[in-house]
Amino acid sequence: MSELLYTDKLSVGYGEKSVVRDIALAAKPGQVLCLIGPNGAGKSTLLKTLMGALPPTGGAVYLDGRQLRAYQEQELARISSAVLTARPEPELMSAEEVVAVGRYPYTGRLGILTEEDRRIVRESMEKVGVSDLAETDFSLLSDGQRQRVLLARALCQQPRLLILDEPTSFLDIHHKLDFLQLIRELVGGGGLAVVMSMHELELAQRFADVLLCIRGGRVDRMGNPEEIFSGSYIEQLYAIKNGSYDSLAGTAEGPRAEGAPRVFVIGGGGSGISLYRKLRRLGIPFAVGVLPENDLDLPTARALAAVVITDRANEPVSAAKVNEAMEVLKSCERVVCTTSFGSVNLENRRLLEYAKAHNMLINVNEIE
Repeated sequence: MSELLYTDKLSVGYGEKSVVRDIALAAKPGQVLCLIGPNGAGKSTLLKTLMGALPPTGGAVYLDGRQLRAYQEQELARISSAVLTARPEPELMSAEEVVAVGRYPYTGRLGILTEEDRRIVRESMEKVGVSDLAETDFSLLSDGQRQRVLLARALCQQPRLLILDEPTSFLDIHHKLDFLQLIRELVGGGGLAVVMSMHELELAQRFADVLLCIRGGRVDRMGNPEEIFSGSYIEQLYAIKNGSYDSLAGTAEGPRAEGAPRVFVIGGGGSGISLYRKLRRLGIPFAVGVLPENDLDLPTARALAAVVITDRANEPVSAAKVNEAMEVLKSCERVVCTTSFGSVNLENRRLLEYAKAHNMLINVNEIE
């Protein structure tokens, strides 16, 4: 796939002041390119430059082989369209009328819609699932409905490039997923390139093809999600100090409670995750064990627990590791068991039996 949009030593900003410098990016049909990075890094400024709303402070943007500045407004609007974070409030306009505004590059000065224009309006509304809202006043729509209507308006321009600035910011999780899946379906045909910015890292990781990371006035890294969401890079990108981010799980955790563990959790298999977070919220330091190195509990336990005892993956928990865990358990005030026992963690039962024998065992609901 050849690049529909690319930049050459691009710098973006306002007036003579550059916010991000020496940007090299390429957007291809059939792909979603997603910008991520800290607040104020320049993502929105870059998007406005890519759509022609701001002139570059240096370098150039090329669209379909031509410099962006060479396009006339209507000509550009037939290739590129955008949905920005600003929430428009058109007065006394139905959803269909808002969508029809997207035909302005084709209607001429009088803005009169032909039957072909009306067909494209209807098809665009059908694509994003808002046909039933055609006669509804735009001001009465929910945030999710508005976002879909604005997307339909952008699609009415029949663009080859779609630019989206934080398109899911005002949506609940249901509508976030619906909207992003719709974007994936739109690029699936291979004729549309999408460039968007997002704050929801877990969604960017799952829906983008390429990620461009911006911080400190430059493009810090560019690659596929598997490359970007590896190791501790996301923590570096966002300078996370008060907590942690697990790139594999796509989850952020607050800082662990300080101090020696007061509660020992016999967890595993994902059973302890909600309890670990509850203990952190309550400010109670805790220990966890024994977890295999590939256990579902482990990323959260490592982020939040004061002590975590682990053993080798894909093998039964060893007696030696349980003995190590037993010494930690004996120093705690209470013990909670969230898991059942099978062939892999059977040896952990000794921890439970000790807790029962010494009246240390409590129920999850007793932790307040």
